[in-house]
Amino acid sequence: MHIGLQIPSFKYPGGTAVIRPKLKEIITTADAAGFYSLWVMDHYYQIKGLFGEDYTDPMLEAYATLSYFAGLTEKAYLGALVTGVIYRHPAVLLKMVNTLDILSGGRAYFGIGAAWYEDEAKGHGIPYPSTSERFEQLEDSLQLAKALWASDETAFAGKHYSAPAITNNPRPLSTPHPRIMIGGTGAKKTLRMVAQYADACNIGDWVGNDNMQKALDDLKGHCERLGRDYDTIEKTSLCTVNLSGDDTAVSIINRIQELAAMGFTHTIFNMPDVYKITPLETFANEIIPAVAEL
Repeated sequence: MHIGLQIPSFKYPGGTAVIRPKLKEIITTADAAGFYSLWVMDHYYQIKGLFGEDYTDPMLEAYATLSYFAGLTEKAYLGALVTGVIYRHPAVLLKMVNTLDILSGGRAYFGIGAAWYEDEAKGHGIPYPSTSERFEQLEDSLQLAKALWASDETAFAGKHYSAPAITNNPRPLSTPHPRIMIGGTGAKKTLRMVAQYADACNIGDWVGNDNMQKALDDLKGHCERLGRDYDTIEKTSLCTVNLSGDDTAVSIINRIQELAAMGFTHTIFNMPDVYKITPLETFANEIIPAVAEL
């Protein structure tokens, strides 16, 4: 089992001035500790209620933050969990992902989803189309990524986006391209797109074990219909644990074992107390070695 770390909160004791050095301490510790991946959310507002925070609490732009991570780490894969399709034209977004991949030495994921935070979009003056249109935009973006990464230059025209002469120079270092991860559990659209276009899925454990298993079963069904090998898709989960609260190394290992039994191979954790650093040390010393062979 691979273990990842998502950093969804930048509200640290000491305020804005400590964000940069605290992030440096967190990510360099995690990279040295054996975390397989490092992630940030793609939001401009904080999620209301996350770790008790308000929407006005600190939030950094995802790809600028990931570029900072790239310069400070050597091993961990990097990605946004997941990019909201409505926030950037896909041609620009793919240039950003290529840049991250090159500057990280081939360690980028391309995480993407249909976006959901309507208040955030409207608050920033960003158009927030209907659900069906956002999923059409998502499919356009995935098709453009596939077309671009298959060549040095391509012309693309989708339902909502076009790129008449988009170039792929410099090409990403990841082979054949940065891994495409789609987040969500929608049975009809999201998981069909995973089977058709993606290298990885992400399923949040807040939906419960039964719904997580159903999502994997739905994904397998789409793979069978499309002729895709289900086993070639990386199954990732997103969980929240608090080692300063009720969670322990034993309870976290037990949870990882449950996820492995369902077929997950990469578990990503939010930790509200990560800024204390000791949770990363517990993962390094007690959790990551214990689940490495799952």
